[in-house]
Amino acid sequence: MMDKSIKIQRTQSVLRELIPEALSTLSDEMLKGLCVTEVECSRGKYDAIVYLDKMMYDEKEKGYILSHLEKVKRHIQNHCMQTEGWFRCPNFTFKFDDSLEKQNKIDHLFAKIEKELKKGDNND
Repeated sequence: MMDKSIKIQRTQSVLRELIPEALSTLSDEMLKGLCVTEVECSRGKYDAIVYLDKMMYDEKEKGYILSHLEKVKRHIQNHCMQTEGWFRCPNFTFKFDDSLEKQNKIDHLFAKIEKELKKGDNND
């Protein structure tokens, strides 16, 4: 992992489990089914970016989800604090994870480069 402290890594791991658990208690079916892919806490654990899987949603649904997550953010924080016995919980910022798309683009570029190199070797 990155150069982060064990405490921050542990907090991130706990939040990756607790946030979906808190979402499952909501009445909104679209929010219940969200998949948390990663949580990144700031150094002081005051803020955390929560990355969500975006594969099943179009742009309209993503907007709906982000706006409603802002409304239920306090509920999610309270759930995390009660479950873990924390005095405070990081302030969540929700984003959709596009790392898979980036990885696919990189893989495609490497495949293209490999194809070009093979083509060049065959011409020699």
